[in-house]
Amino acid sequence: MKISFHGAARVVTGSKHLITLTNGKKLLLDCGMFQGMGKDTDAMNRHWGFDPEQVEYMILSHAHIDHSGLIPKLIADGYKGKIHCTNATKDLTAVLLEDSAEIQEDDVKYENKRRAAMGMPYLKPLYTIDDAKRAVDRLLPKEYNEWFKVSDDIEAMFTDAGHIIGSACVHLKITENGKVKRITFSGDIGRYRDVILKSPQNFPQADVIIMESTYGNSLHDNAVSTPDQLLHWIQKACVEKKGKLIIPAFSVGRTQELLYDLNQLELERRLPELEYYVDSPLSVDATHIVKNYPEYFNNRIQKILKTDNDPFGFKGLKFVKTVAESKMLNFKNGPYVIISASGMADAGRVKHHINNTIESSRNTILLTGYCEPRSLGGKLLRGMKEVKIFGVEKQVNAEVGQIRSMSAHGDYDDMCQWLACQNPQEVQKLFLVHGEYDVQQSFRDRLHKKGFADITIPEMHFEIGI
Repeated sequence: MKISFHGAARVVTGSKHLITLTNGKKLLLDCGMFQGMGKDTDAMNRHWGFDPEQVEYMILSHAHIDHSGLIPKLIADGYKGKIHCTNATKDLTAVLLEDSAEIQEDDVKYENKRRAAMGMPYLKPLYTIDDAKRAVDRLLPKEYNEWFKVSDDIEAMFTDAGHIIGSACVHLKITENGKVKRITFSGDIGRYRDVILKSPQNFPQADVIIMESTYGNSLHDNAVSTPDQLLHWIQKACVEKKGKLIIPAFSVGRTQELLYDLNQLELERRLPELEYYVDSPLSVDATHIVKNYPEYFNNRIQKILKTDNDPFGFKGLKFVKTVAESKMLNFKNGPYVIISASGMADAGRVKHHINNTIESSRNTILLTGYCEPRSLGGKLLRGMKEVKIFGVEKQVNAEVGQIRSMSAHGDYDDMCQWLACQNPQEVQKLFLVHGEYDVQQSFRDRLHKKGFADITIPEMHFEIGI
């Protein structure tokens, strides 16, 4: 059989890995959208590198858009099969894909106004809301830790990846010519000290491993607690400068962690009395879904639930649903806090909020997770003094901050711990995906020292026999 890599290959987003059996059957692992790739993003999302019509099976590791976001386009371009995932992943993917379609339609509408004025051709979204709704009907939920048949020669099982609610590592047993090949795809590996979720599970011995490597050269900062860091920025931005604190945050995972940490500050009576807005209908829906799966919470949260029935709610919290309400925040004087998607600040309502606050030194933009270097968030983290937003150059006068401890991705210690259940001598091939190339090279050196011999860092559309 062969495997080819059509996304998250020496980059962090766009996860798509295609296994082709000797008999010609094709299985796709994830179908993610490229994000934050600058002017190349749209073209990368429109070209597959394979024929969707020829793919017979698909398995989805989790709901994040860089893993699920092109499923509607895959179906529109000819994929006819079901999509295996966990129950929580199905629930989250349903709201994420519809939100992605809405963002695309809104952004294209905004961009086309500018194009019309310049006499340029109009753009079309990658897919529509109707396409997204049709895609959800293809999602087929499965339980953790139970083998299921994908086809006569492919079996699969999910184990908890500890990354977001419903996230899974995918384990395959593929039979060819009477021999079984054991393949594991990590999806995104969570943290062993996550504040909300259980740790990633151990998994059966694999012959081939496809592994994410986002933080392969980093250790997360655990010396200072996240609530303390959040409090520092709230005090500085809102109490001292009387300005607005804009926090870009992924709707699934990061927003819930922020709400949990703010709730902890209130329980400790340290939270400043301000208005805290979650300006993202998706974040509201995702938070409700997360609450529906308390069995995935770790022991600490289980104990808290005995005395606090809503660990994601606190005084001053307001959820913004409508576009009109969101726009009104731009006319409201600070101080206040806005948590809004997307996490890389490249799309959605947060991009509008940054557009309206970035030129005032009273305001602060606080990044809380990974940002692709070409994304708006990545440019701000690099200290750029001018950035282009909606085609217009903006002076960066607002203060830009970062909390490095807030990541749903494990660092290199977490990833090595995830691999610790494997006998390196039995792993014939290990592929590093979902990472920047220099980071992956550093992580490959670390894994060599741990006894993993054959490690490949595939390029885009690279194909190899396994």
